Amino acid sequence: MNQPATLGELSNTRWGSPALRMRTVKDEMRANLIRKLEKGDPLFPGIVGFEDSVIPQVVNGVLSKHNMILLGLRGQAKSRILRSLTDLLDDAIPVMAGCEINDNPFAPVCRFCRAALREKGDDSPIMFLNRTDRYVEKLATPDVTIADMIGDIDPIRAARGGLNLSDELTIHYGLLPRSNRGIFAINELPDLAGKIQVGLFNILQEGDIQIKGYPIRLLLDVAMVFTANPEDYTARGKIVTPLKDRIGSEIRTHYPESLEQGMAITRQEAWTQRHEDGRLVIPEYIREVVEGVAFHAREDKKVDKRSGVSQRLPITTLENVVSNAERRAIVNQEPKIVPRICDVYAALPSMTGKIELEYEGELKGAQSIAQELVRASVKQVFSRSCSGVDFQQIVDWFDLGGSLKLSDTASAADTFEQLRSIQGLVEKGSTLGLKKKDELALVVSACEFILEGLHAVQKISRSEERGYFAPEKKRAEPFFDDKPGRARKTYN
Repeated sequence: MNQPATLGELSNTRWGSPALRMRTVKDEMRANLIRKLEKGDPLFPGIVGFEDSVIPQVVNGVLSKHNMILLGLRGQAKSRILRSLTDLLDDAIPVMAGCEINDNPFAPVCRFCRAALREKGDDSPIMFLNRTDRYVEKLATPDVTIADMIGDIDPIRAARGGLNLSDELTIHYGLLPRSNRGIFAINELPDLAGKIQVGLFNILQEGDIQIKGYPIRLLLDVAMVFTANPEDYTARGKIVTPLKDRIGSEIRTHYPESLEQGMAITRQEAWTQRHEDGRLVIPEYIREVVEGVAFHAREDKKVDKRSGVSQRLPITTLENVVSNAERRAIVNQEPKIVPRICDVYAALPSMTGKIELEYEGELKGAQSIAQELVRASVKQVFSRSCSGVDFQQIVDWFDLGGSLKLSDTASAADTFEQLRSIQGLVEKGSTLGLKKKDELALVVSACEFILEGLHAVQKISRSEERGYFAPEKKRAEPFFDDKPGRARKTYN
């Protein structure tokens, strides 16, 4: 079916009905949301862990036709939620052809469109604007000007058209007017200068703007949404009170509340589907260890909780883990790519840049803190997945003087030859929840996880120089009784 090309043709379609002629963007979002709720359609695909907390509040905000702000630490899917709001818009809407601010053909607000309507009437050309083109996003930075957001006078346009500078046709519109009849999103709102924020709340409330001292009334139809980090209110700036008062809903986001939710997000976002032939196999305990690093970092006293630990940490870490395993498989010409615990330690560069440290943490260094977090995560996963398993035979092998140094570049076959010398290790590794117990690379990965787990629970020791070895015995100190000059031969 051909779309109407003129205002007259448009009037004879469903768009000419009174209900749609003057429908605002917030009415449109509300109607489409109600339709989705009635059908049971997914509201925000790809948003995990917010089903019972954030999403209901966003739904309430849309149903109330509110401008909204999402408050949360970095990496809490705030921007993704805002971009998902476009799913609540119609597939396309009619606008005046050639209009810079997407004017409604039935009620244009800019002078250019009003003049075109008077001149051509029902023959006025129209076009359709897709929902993706109705979303405008701006990252707030201190250098943003009122001209960027609202607009400015264009003297070149005035000169070419022989217009007075006070003429409305000389305006070069900013981002906000250009998002008319759509969604305008501002990320990190507190970073925006106070005078810019004042310009925003004036449009939110009154619909009036002033450009270079010329008062121009534009009744813009915009759904405004914002994001902010709560700590930024004092660290880098703040939201001016009149603007905050005009934001209808303030919604708090949060990090995943369970390891399973975090793993689901990381599985969805991390680029791990690199080999369609099934060559890459990521053991579940590797995924748990990587995700656990973020959870432990958020609780660690040496990590700055005000800054937060982004969900991007486990995502990029898992990607690096896979890449290190991929590199090893390529160099050794192995058919299978199976990450090991050594690959998690090789991915430390993906962790250190995403954690802000307190003073105590700064003294130890980001590298040491990241290693501690990995070890803590391994301990938790090992204790949970290997509960009730007897590893005494393996510990005894080290107590009798055995030691083993593994390399993250060695092939699975070479590493297996090293591991099989430890009594009982290969047998335990072959039963660690493996679907294919005969897969050499999987057995090697499981065995290395067991060794690292025993190190995490302090059954064996490990160092960069010696690898895995028995913990050093505590040297006994002689015990002296209370009578001076006489020492007993007993030791505690």
